Amino acid sequence: MRKRHPKGSDLSEPSSSSQETDASSDKEALDKEVQADVKRSGKVWFSVLILVTYSSWVVYNYQLGNLPKPLTAKQAGKRGFSEFEAIKHVKALTQFGPHPVSSDALVLALEYVLAEVEKVKETAHWEVDVNVDFFESKFGVNRLVGGLFKGKSLVYSDISHIVLRILPKYESDAGDNAILVSSHIDTVFTTGGAGDCSSCVAVMLELARSVSQSAHGFKNSIIFLFNTGEEEGLNGAHSFITQHPWSSTVRLAIDLEAMGVGGKSSIFQAGPSPWAIENFALAAKYPSGQIIGQDLFTSGIIKSATDFQVYREVAGLSGLDFAFADNTAVYHTKNDKIELIKPGSLQHLGENMLAFLLRVASAADLPKDKTLQGEEKSNSDSAVYFDVLGKYMIVYRQSLATMLYVSVIMQSILIWVLSVFMGGYPAVVSLILSCLSIILSWIFSVAFSVAVAFILPWISSSPVPYASNPWMVVGLFVSPAVLGSISGQHVAFIFLRKKSSNRNSNKIQVSPRLRDNLAKLEAERWLFKAGFIQWLVLLALGTYYKLGSTYLALVWLVTPAFAYGLLEATLSPIRLPKPLKLATLLISLAVPILVSSGSFIQLTGTMIGMLIRFDSNPGGTPEWLGNALIAVVIATFISLTMVYLLAYIHLSGAKKSIVTALCIITALSLALVSSGVLPAFTEDTARAVNVVHVVDTSGKDQVAFISLFSNTPGNLNMEAEQIKEEFRCGRENKIDFVSFEAKYSCVTKKDAEVGWDKNDIPVLRVINDKGRDERSIIAVSMDTGGSSRWTLRIDMEEIEDFTMQVGEEEEEELMIARGEKSSNEEGWHQIQFSGGKKAPTSFVLKLYKKEEEVSDEKKKQRPLLKLRTDLNRRTPQVQRVLQRLPPFCTMFGKSTSPFTLAFLASLTYTK
Repeated sequence: MRKRHPKGSDLSEPSSSSQETDASSDKEALDKEVQADVKRSGKVWFSVLILVTYSSWVVYNYQLGNLPKPLTAKQAGKRGFSEFEAIKHVKALTQFGPHPVSSDALVLALEYVLAEVEKVKETAHWEVDVNVDFFESKFGVNRLVGGLFKGKSLVYSDISHIVLRILPKYESDAGDNAILVSSHIDTVFTTGGAGDCSSCVAVMLELARSVSQSAHGFKNSIIFLFNTGEEEGLNGAHSFITQHPWSSTVRLAIDLEAMGVGGKSSIFQAGPSPWAIENFALAAKYPSGQIIGQDLFTSGIIKSATDFQVYREVAGLSGLDFAFADNTAVYHTKNDKIELIKPGSLQHLGENMLAFLLRVASAADLPKDKTLQGEEKSNSDSAVYFDVLGKYMIVYRQSLATMLYVSVIMQSILIWVLSVFMGGYPAVVSLILSCLSIILSWIFSVAFSVAVAFILPWISSSPVPYASNPWMVVGLFVSPAVLGSISGQHVAFIFLRKKSSNRNSNKIQVSPRLRDNLAKLEAERWLFKAGFIQWLVLLALGTYYKLGSTYLALVWLVTPAFAYGLLEATLSPIRLPKPLKLATLLISLAVPILVSSGSFIQLTGTMIGMLIRFDSNPGGTPEWLGNALIAVVIATFISLTMVYLLAYIHLSGAKKSIVTALCIITALSLALVSSGVLPAFTEDTARAVNVVHVVDTSGKDQVAFISLFSNTPGNLNMEAEQIKEEFRCGRENKIDFVSFEAKYSCVTKKDAEVGWDKNDIPVLRVINDKGRDERSIIAVSMDTGGSSRWTLRIDMEEIEDFTMQVGEEEEEELMIARGEKSSNEEGWHQIQFSGGKKAPTSFVLKLYKKEEEVSDEKKKQRPLLKLRTDLNRRTPQVQRVLQRLPPFCTMFGKSTSPFTLAFLASLTYTK
């Protein structure tokens, strides 16, 4: 039977000779007992580590990989959702191939969707009205306040949409209160878009069929918007909101998107009003969504945008934004294929959406208020949301969360103040040293992991050798991060042990060996409690900045603190420390793993997939930067989540074995990368490489060449050698594509003048220099060479305002800018135009000059205008390069990216 540890006062009390003998005997027994307790079994710790890792992986797979069984049309019935029927639509749309705006393939895709919508109208319930509108937008200008397109003017014309409205015949107010469900038919020029976003369109078609059988009981209408122009800058959503007559009836907006293929379609944006997310949590059969995704998306870390931004920012609507996020590496590439859609993916989204739509369409309290354009409601009225294992969704108001967080913060601070007050000066020292353990753990963890990020470009043919094998990050970044965290904690452990030993030597008369063992136990406890401090600080910061994902800090603080208080804490400051119980650790980690492990693993996987398109300014960032970003993310997760687990290792016999194993795993991973046994990219996970035939007419002589550049980190020397087209590669080949600059690219050494005609060349010419008011005007005629897609940058250091008109005879002004510069291009305002087949190709631009004088030297350095026009055409030379491009490469398309033929022109400043 284990002895109770005696109090320190009992050990120091004077006694007779017989009592001294008994005390000596007690000390020996205590020495042996504490010594035995200090030597914690290495096998036990190692088993706990395996258990924690396995549990996290099980939670991730269950939460994000547990998909419902796909239903046939017979199983779903008239009012259910059938994935088998939805997949038929995906197959039909992807068979058209890439269908960007102004392409013939998009016309065919629109015809297909229109035919399917007409079938919905024909088969609808007899008490249901179904209205179909083929809507062609007029000219419009989309200027967003924040996000990816901040500071840019997105001009559009002649883009077509299909709008379907379903409402009950005998509910008079239903037409005035609508729920909008929206997605886009168009794709980028590189892919058939099975994920982005044929899967979304397919789900909407099947939802419309089902809803048309149920809408006779609705109080509100449902509008399904199948738009185009999303990939050109969210223009489809903008044209509907600003031009379509039904847009004024919309009270709630639901957007369906994809930044990958298949998997669960999760909510990653909600609000500003919490009404939608609260009702979704009550209705959805398989709720999925994490506010941590919303925090990251709105922060700008994820360089993307969806139609939901237009609905929220321009129309002032609240709602939900869904996205498929599996296989993010294939986003906007040739590998966005139907084969990657996991069975059950569409069923998951369809059943969730159907249940939600049936609920909100029958609701009498549909939100009526709208936010002002470009403004958000107060964060106090927003919602914090997250799902648990994909079965339950927790939703609560930000105001309630703030009160809860502040209460926990104040109570935690009070407890710390009382414990420090009771412990006196030694407790203050220990508290400071425990804070030091957190800092050192973070520093060492990040440093070790980032060190590997610097090494990889030197030993590998690619800076991201793990792109096609994401599991390799375990050896490359996770192992060094854990090793660094252990090292940082151990340094603090040594200081804590020394201070505790010195303090104990003044209070109790025990053997040096026993004193040292007691110091180890006390140091271990302070390392464990350091986790409280870490998460308390994060809870305070998150509360201050009103971050929705602050709930994670609450979970990781409260549960371990409860376990420690229940099993470890004592009210007596003089009682000797005891070894931490294993039950304390297990209880501490159970709820945090259940709530957060799935999100952390998914986020890491998503960021690895995003490295394919990491460099928005090709060649503008160091090769190691992408690795460093992944390394920091992983080190952050390790430092945050393993602070409690690693506190147990310093008294464990497994410490040396674990450190040795981590070093071996890291070394083997680096050796594997260096050997090249596992390719960085494969045909299924391909590197993003764009091939563009460039015709530069900016100078006196026209220059034509083939340019090869990549958004994926790393140079293109190997790819250029395999193509064998006499490319020269380097940073000196700085190609200005107006919307971005390729700071590292490969260009052909010989001119490439085949495959384009002089009629394609854009023309910029000054037509007059007289204005109607007192301000000096430069009027420019712009002919884009027959292309309905172009990008223009205006030098705002020379120009104050500008207006644009369609053609030389038109008087209607398309836009007025007030000198706003683009967010990512200092001194320039960017205009991007995209339109359909009927869109104009000539414009008149009136530039209102600034009054201040500009030096002649400065005028020579910068042109007044820069114009790029893109043609969706493959010249013979581009075709030849594409045929020779290695199979592990893929063309990458995104909004504002060039087609395979681009013309550059500029206009210098003239008085």
